[in-house]
Amino acid sequence: MNVVFVEPFFPANQRQFARALAEAGATVVGIGEYPADALDDQLKGWLHHYEQVPSVTDAETMTSVVRRVQDSLWVDRIEATIEAHTMATAQVREACTIPGTSVRTAWLCRDKPSMKQVLREAGVPTAASAAVDSAAEARAFAEQAGFPLILKPRSGAGAAGTMRADNTADLDHALGVFGAAGTDSIAVEEFVEGHEGFYDTITVNGQVALDFVSHYYPNVLEAMRTRWISPQFISTNRIDAAPEYAELREMGRRVNAALGIGTSATHMEWFFGPKGLKFSEIGCRPPGVGAWDLYSAGNEIDIYREWAEAITSGATRSAPSRRYASGMVALRPDNDGQITGYTGMRELEQQFGEWVIDSHLPPAGTATQPVEAGYMANAYVRMRHPDYDTLRGMLDSVGRTLHVYAS
Repeated sequence: MNVVFVEPFFPANQRQFARALAEAGATVVGIGEYPADALDDQLKGWLHHYEQVPSVTDAETMTSVVRRVQDSLWVDRIEATIEAHTMATAQVREACTIPGTSVRTAWLCRDKPSMKQVLREAGVPTAASAAVDSAAEARAFAEQAGFPLILKPRSGAGAAGTMRADNTADLDHALGVFGAAGTDSIAVEEFVEGHEGFYDTITVNGQVALDFVSHYYPNVLEAMRTRWISPQFISTNRIDAAPEYAELREMGRRVNAALGIGTSATHMEWFFGPKGLKFSEIGCRPPGVGAWDLYSAGNEIDIYREWAEAITSGATRSAPSRRYASGMVALRPDNDGQITGYTGMRELEQQFGEWVIDSHLPPAGTATQPVEAGYMANAYVRMRHPDYDTLRGMLDSVGRTLHVYAS
């Protein structure tokens, strides 16, 4: 099978998708924004050919390049695994008559108001929401739905650009921020109270082949705004044994079906609270923040390879062991600047060394990144353990004892 893979070089884990496709027997053609001499020999070895383009979100240019590839090579699939690349890739796919995720599905998985409208019509419980193009429309929605509200870019990923409004003053401030950024249309929705997590799948021909559930502590919006918190997310190994996950899995299947997801990775956010289980949003792509690395370590399989097998042969080859829960804790520097050092490493190694998967502790002198840059922006530790509750306690302990200092 011949597969065009979009942007194999950056970010760093993109190479794992290229590697997995090659190991699954695919002839891989890479298209990316970086020059060919930026690719190392190992990555080049996984690629049959590489084409540089000015932007992988420019569908017209991408279509021209793919058609040029098609002149010399039959293209069975074209795949993208980053949120911002999925729409342009779907447009190329349809222009070049290549099977895979349609433009409609890509659009519904990017445009949050449209996504939620389709799912409400399919009976999936989700927050009230709307696309608003003016301050007047936003205020009208607030009057109807009440506060608090969440405002976000219509096609944003995760909590990027997301703001909460608890009153009219907050709403006016958020609208001013979006206006200053030149955003013409935003998604506004009711705030859903509850615990937040995500449900990820590898779906083949519309059927879930592999699935995983993770939990956030605390919820993402709080985690991405509060420096003193060392946030974590944990992938449970109880998904098959605990009956409470059955409702979540059924919701995932219904969402995938309503949006027309065929063969793809998916990443679905959800809330569970006083109003029960509520859908939040979904991406037709793998999760970020190294979640697949945690799934691989916790389940003793190569999730990238399973994805590649789904793409190339229409089936996954291994079942997850569910042997370990696995998770990460993000460690924020005490202020912004340059990292000066760490304390607590010895305690971490003495208490939990056997359960540590890996850690990322940038050396002294490394410039810090702001809290809102995400879970992997600065330092982090990833761990696993056979018992979910024990792992959560271990990650809590690391967050309390391993400190990052900057000046």
